[in-house]
Order: sequence, then C-alpha cells, then structure tokens
Amino acid sequence: MEPSSLTSDQYQRKMQRRKEVQEQRVAKASLEKGLIIVNTGNGKGKTTAALGIVLRSLGHGYKVAIVQFIKGAWEPAEKSILSMFPNQLEFYAMGEGFTWETQDRERDIQKANEAWETALNFIRNPDFKLVLLDEINVAMKLGYLQVENVLAGLEEKPDDSHVILTGRGAPQELIERADLVTEMTLVKHPFREQGVKAQPGIEF
Repeated sequence: MEPSSLTSDQYQRKMQRRKEVQEQRVAKASLEKGLIIVNTGNGKGKTTAALGIVLRSLGHGYKVAIVQFIKGAWEPAEKSILSMFPNQLEFYAMGEGFTWETQDRERDIQKANEAWETALNFIRNPDFKLVLLDEINVAMKLGYLQVENVLAGLEEKPDDSHVILTGRGAPQELIERADLVTEMTLVKHPFREQGVKAQPGIEF
C-alpha cells in the first residue's frame, strides 16, 4: 500500500514501526573504524561525492589531504574554495593531464608513482583523518600503479583514518577490500546526447 493511500492512523503506525527498526539498527552499530571508500563507475559525480565528505571532515576540524592522479594538470574550481582551510588541508595535483594529452606513457607512470609516494606519506600520518586519492582508480586501470602496491599501502593507514579512492574502473581486488563501494551509473549525459559542452560550476 502506497503512503498516499494510507489513513492518518495507518501512516502514523507505519512510521512508528520504521522509527523503531531504525533505532534498533543504530543501537547495534556501535563500532567505530577508519573506512576505505571507493567511488567508481561510468557515471558523473565520483569526485564530487568525495569532496562532500572532504568538506564534512573539514567542518569537524579534521586534517585532510587530497592527492590528484591523472587530472593534475587541471586547476579545479574546488581548489579555490578548499584554500579557505590552509591549516587543515593539504592539496597536491600530481598528474599532468590525461594520457591522450601527454602521449608519454613513461612520464605518466613516473608522475603517478610520485603521486602515490606523496599519498603514502599522508595515509601513514595519524594527523590526517581523511585522505582523498582522486582518479587513482584510473591510474591502476591504465597500469601506471600496481594494485597490490596500493592495497599494501592502504593497510598502513591508522585504524581511525579514512581513505577515499575515486575513478572509473576500480579493480576487483580493491572493491573486495573496501568497506564502502559506490558505483555511479550513467543514465543520461548532456555532452553525449545534446552536445552540451563542459560548464563552470557543473563539470569544473
């Protein structure tokens, strides 16, 4: 029965049962732990969702690090907003653009590994509550980084810190290891279907 067809009393009883179930779930979920979070899939919004968590963490006063893989040649508009948190945020754009722009695989591999070494320093550092590895999944998919090295590095994080890994093509081994995995599914996109170009405030 749809909520719109319920009487006021029926709706109240239904919501009361839902509230009781939710309270039981919350009561059982008493464990706190640092999470490995993966945002992947072909849909838009992987980095955007991660930046929402970044802003939430900054709002709590936590220290956060962002390391960009692949897209590092771009200067995202978000960086100007995040610069308002100089004492809490470290931001490193390590890549030099997409591989079809650089057309130099060896340099791409070198830059991706330099970014990973920087990321490892943050992952290991207990002062940082959250580390965002933006587009690292793409770097693994293209073979610039070895999946086993990334997994080994994630095991070095402190128990109470979180790491977010974004980008399409997340390897299955990472998905299995992660605590929270979200796959963005592309249903419709104005660039492909209408020829609408990337626009400030939406794509960058």
